[in-house]
Amino acid sequence: MLTPIARPTSQRILVADDDPVVRLLVTSILKSGGYTPVVVEDGREAYRVLRSDSDFKAAIFDMMMPHLEGVDIIRHMRTERRLMRIPVMLITSERDLKLMAESFAAGATIFLPKPFTTGQLQLMLRMLLDKSDGADARPRRVENSPCQTRAELRRA
Repeated sequence: MLTPIARPTSQRILVADDDPVVRLLVTSILKSGGYTPVVVEDGREAYRVLRSDSDFKAAIFDMMMPHLEGVDIIRHMRTERRLMRIPVMLITSERDLKLMAESFAAGATIFLPKPFTTGQLQLMLRMLLDKSDGADARPRRVENSPCQTRAELRRA
């Protein structure tokens, strides 16, 4: 059973992933937390949504998507004042430390390698949403988790 990830709200979170299983998992967890996921299947769709609407509490992108990669969307977001406040989690099957560092340099808030457990995703979502609320979401490591945040990478 999924547990709520944060205070129930009606706020929207943009989810972009070309993997239907990941989209379903993320959507299910967000809905259980009272959030409204806006789900797209590739980077180009995510970019179009962001260009027309910046009212998102957070965003979750797959690193490698057709047409436009997650890190490229983040770079675009960080150049626009109306988008730069949106915290972003990158999800990827890549485990390259250089890629992780590039993601944080581009402006990613959280980097979550696949495969991940539901619990790991819920924890990272809580941290992402705390960041959106302006809270000081201290990075915490899930036991035996490949999850990384900027602070964890700096300590490594």
